[in-house]
Amino acid sequence: MNADVDLIFYDTTSLHFEVDEEDEIERRRFGRTHKPLRKRGYSKNGRGDAPQIVIGLAVTRDGLPVRSWVFSGETADVTTVEKVKKDLRGWRLGRCVFVGDAGMNSEENRATLGLGNGKYILASRMRAGDEVTSEVMTRAGRYRVVQDNLRIKEVFVGDGERRRRYVVCHNPEEAARQRKHRDKIIQELEAEIATLRTEPGRGHSKRVCTLLTSSRFGKYLKQTPQGNLQVDRRAIKEAMNFDGKWVITSNDDTLTADDLALGYKQLLRVEACWRQLKSGLRMRPVFHFRPWRIEAHVTISVLALLLERIVEIRAGDTWRNVAARLQAIKVVEYDHGGARVRQTTEISDENGALLEKLGVARPPRIHSIAPVPGGEGTAETAVVKADEGQEEATMPAD
Repeated sequence: MNADVDLIFYDTTSLHFEVDEEDEIERRRFGRTHKPLRKRGYSKNGRGDAPQIVIGLAVTRDGLPVRSWVFSGETADVTTVEKVKKDLRGWRLGRCVFVGDAGMNSEENRATLGLGNGKYILASRMRAGDEVTSEVMTRAGRYRVVQDNLRIKEVFVGDGERRRRYVVCHNPEEAARQRKHRDKIIQELEAEIATLRTEPGRGHSKRVCTLLTSSRFGKYLKQTPQGNLQVDRRAIKEAMNFDGKWVITSNDDTLTADDLALGYKQLLRVEACWRQLKSGLRMRPVFHFRPWRIEAHVTISVLALLLERIVEIRAGDTWRNVAARLQAIKVVEYDHGGARVRQTTEISDENGALLEKLGVARPPRIHSIAPVPGGEGTAETAVVKADEGQEEATMPAD
């Protein structure tokens, strides 16, 4: 398909099963041992209570899926990279740059991806307390505008062969959205604190414990020596330093900082693929339990996604719009005299041009002509006038 494979975007997601028990036993099929797949692990869709599998997907910059992987549900994202790198190396692609999110970034993975002159673009965690937090995020320097909603600055840490290259990206629109969202959370939090009643010697109430452990409010709270809750203004100020920002690193010096920022931003292609797989193509729920059938279910879903993306690229429109337009093409069945005719409806010029773009031949005008069941059916041939006498079709004898 002449796909551009210079950049390969990789990401993972989890897919849960509506069962209570994990898989424990190995199964054999066609001389191959299949390890248990349905295991509990970190769930990306909030279903940590259910066994799951982890799915890896590699796509091109155009959103074409090139390969998928199925891992057991307990697999961490960072441990999947070695397998993916090995499989893609077997394809002997030309110049291939691996693009992944912060979940793939570790010292071991960077070494694995760099083997054989391999190149990568990886996001970095900004709050991990490492050199990204202490040196990259605090480095002074002006941002340079790449697009209306994207500014970047390049930062180097270390010298010589140990030099590490980072690009700090900033999206002003996203920063404004995050600030607005945080202001709303703080308003709700202050309203909650105002309604709390603390009694000396009684310890924490359930509401206090709920607020402290909340993923929404807990990070903006602190306790006074008396046990009262207050909004942590210092935590808010620190959070503001990260608004609309992300940091990426790469070992490919041939790519400019602009290329790195724009290349990583296209990782959203994979997110769009996940949404389509889970919603439009209805990959879930999954009712299989044998490992090879689970793998086949995922593979078939990815193949369907590939077909949709090919259609979107050729048509220059979304699959939803293309499918809606093509629904106007139907096959109707009607009786004419002693014959039953199956005929394609009139195809508009717009849909005709769409079929041409997709490389799909127009359906035949007449699909079949047969005697009406229970009719006379004695004639060897019958002439059928289709579309008010515009076309003639001959009905073969029984």
